[in-house]
Amino acid sequence: MLERKQYKLGKYDIVAAPAAGSMHMLRYTVLLNGKRLGALLSVPTESDCKFLEAPPKVPPLKIFSVTFRPGRPKKDAQRSNGENGESSGPVIPWSIK
Repeated sequence: MLERKQYKLGKYDIVAAPAAGSMHMLRYTVLLNGKRLGALLSVPTESDCKFLEAPPKVPPLKIFSVTFRPGRPKKDAQRSNGENGESSGPVIPWSIK
């Protein structure tokens, strides 16, 4: 069984401990001034540690509205383009009429 190891990477303290349920994998916990920033299952680089310390801002989600469909006619709307019973849509030359 693997042992618990601790080392320093820049200003970050890394604690490598055996991962739960695994005999050979290590869980690398990243600490900054005694405060836990996160944990990784791969050996962290200094840029990984910086990312855990200050992740980039994520823009807010844009709501996908299913109810708003521009160009869709109302339920009681009259057809204005003078169709005579044929289905509207793309014309496919090999389709059977």
